[in-house]
Amino acid sequence: MGAPCVAQRIALPFLLAALCGVVAVASVGAAAADKLSELQARFDSETNGVHKARMLQKLGDAEFEEASRAEKAGDYNTVGVIMEKYRDNVRAASAAIEKESPDGERHPNGYKQLEMHVQKGLRELDEILLLAPAEFKPPLQLVRKDLLSLDDKLLRSLFPRRHEKPPAPAAPPGLSPDPKCSYETSPLLFVSVDRGFSERPCCRAR
Repeated sequence: MGAPCVAQRIALPFLLAALCGVVAVASVGAAAADKLSELQARFDSETNGVHKARMLQKLGDAEFEEASRAEKAGDYNTVGVIMEKYRDNVRAASAAIEKESPDGERHPNGYKQLEMHVQKGLRELDEILLLAPAEFKPPLQLVRKDLLSLDDKLLRSLFPRRHEKPPAPAAPPGLSPDPKCSYETSPLLFVSVDRGFSERPCCRAR
């Protein structure tokens, strides 16, 4: 009878330590969830576009931490819900700053912070997609597609001239466009005249 009692006395501290560890993890998770809820409430109530964009940085980081915890637990349903909420928050911040400061090139404050965080969000999402089971990937891929569109919109606001299409080349003076002639590929047509060659424009003169 003495041996079982000794074994119980040895095992008891380990059981208590494990229980304390579980309680500590649960406490950390609960505190993180409370922090996330508080940040989300502040973000939702913010009406200033620049402030909203800046607040997304801290809110987004908290969302990524929560998604990481859910991923480690294998809870990809929760991961998907969190990343969808992040996408919605980016969309809300983008709309708010666009309404307040439509010209991102002249007033980049807020646009830059938001665009940089969307890039961070895309990296986080790519890492999640590498490990996510196949059945959870389609909604996450849809979130990624939406974030790419939002990022492209922010970049166009910040750098509109980079996204302008160059003007089409104008026809040479005195010539009318001919659909059969391409100035880029066949500007001249060579024809035989008296055993020699002369060149003339392939497009008719006006």
